[in-house]
Amino acid sequence: MSETDVERPRVVLVTGAAGGMGATHASTLAADGWTVLLADVADATPVAEKIAADGGRATAYPLDVTDRAAWDRLVQEVREEHGALHGLVNNAGVSRRLRFMDTPPDVWSRVMAINVDGPFHGIQACAPLMRDSGGGSIVNISSIAGQIGYFSPSYSTSKWALRGLTKSAAGELAAWGIRVNSVHPGLVETPLLAGSDGFVASAVASIPLGRMGRADEISDVVRFLLGEGSTYMSGAELTVDGALVSNGTYHRILTEMDGEL
Repeated sequence: MSETDVERPRVVLVTGAAGGMGATHASTLAADGWTVLLADVADATPVAEKIAADGGRATAYPLDVTDRAAWDRLVQEVREEHGALHGLVNNAGVSRRLRFMDTPPDVWSRVMAINVDGPFHGIQACAPLMRDSGGGSIVNISSIAGQIGYFSPSYSTSKWALRGLTKSAAGELAAWGIRVNSVHPGLVETPLLAGSDGFVASAVASIPLGRMGRADEISDVVRFLLGEGSTYMSGAELTVDGALVSNGTYHRILTEMDGEL
C-alpha cells in the first residue's frame, strides 16, 4: 500500500444509515477500514459519532433518496470533501405489510419512490464520481420478497424492480469499472418487524435454520461485495435467508408432519 492509499482511504456511501441494517452496514464497513458516509432523511449523526468513538472514520449527511437534486448536491459535497467515492450501498427502504386489495395508491407510490427511485437516482448520481475514482462497487439491498410472490404488492414489486435495476446497471457501468450486485435478506431482526410477532413466529417456522438473521450477517455479505474478494462479481444476487426461499415450503411441511412421509 502506498502513502497515497493511506492518505486517501476507500470511501463508501450508505443510505438509510441512521438505524437498522444501514447503521450496522456503516459500522461494519468502518471497522473494515472504510471512510463511511452515512446518508439518511433521519439524523445519522449519533451513528457517525459512535463509529468515530470506536476509531473509525464517518460523516453524516441529510438525504431524501427520492430527491434527485439532493443526490446531486450530496455527490458534489463528497467530491469536494473526500475527493473520491469507491462504494455505494443503497440500503434505504420502507416496507408496508398491506395485502394487495388493501394497498392504497399513495402507499404504492411512496414505497416505489423510496425503494426503486432512490437507488436509481443514487446510482446515476454516484457513478461518474466512482468512475473518476477508478471504479468501485454498488450494493443494492433487495429482499427475498423480490424473489417470491410476497403478499404486499408495493414492497414485493419494488424489490423485484431492484433486481432488474441491478442487472441493468451492472451491464452499463462495467465499462467504468463499477460492479453492481444485489443482496436479498430474508427475515432479519430490525425495527421494520416491530409489532409483527405473529408474522415473525409463523415465518420462522418456515426457515430451515430455525431463526431470524442478524443485521451483522447481512453486513458481512455487503462487505464481501464491496471488497477485493468479489472483483469478478457483477449483476449477481446473493440470498441470505437461512434457506427459506430454497427449502422453506417443504421444511414446514416435514416439520408439521413430524418427519413422516
